[in-house]
Amino acid sequence: MGEKLVRAAGGVVHRARYDGLREVAVIHRPRYDDWTLPKGKCEPGESVEDAAIREVFEETGFRCEIERRIGETAYRDRHRRPKRVTYFSMRPVSGTFSPNDEVDELRWTTIDEADQLLSYDHDRHLVARVAERPPI
Repeated sequence: MGEKLVRAAGGVVHRARYDGLREVAVIHRPRYDDWTLPKGKCEPGESVEDAAIREVFEETGFRCEIERRIGETAYRDRHRRPKRVTYFSMRPVSGTFSPNDEVDELRWTTIDEADQLLSYDHDRHLVARVAERPPI
């Protein structure tokens, strides 16, 4: 029997800025001292879409709508288990950020700023996918 796959989901939360540029929400996790995108594990029986909406809300305080699926990443987690994370382009509809145990800071950055700030290449590629197509 193979190893059990850990499923997770997250989002590239983005909005239009006053000058028309796109901004994305990038979070800092003090436990890992990294800058990344909001994501987390799926609960038993939960769809990746529902998990993405829930996890983004838990980590950012924003209720979001999914626009489209933009990709997946696969790697081994810190326990060496195979993990697959599905990401969605998401638009915030309400809410505000408040620091919590998992996330102590959220920054709205331009695509270029996110490229410099993010700790992981796979996050940079996902942010670039949001920049490829203008929002609806």
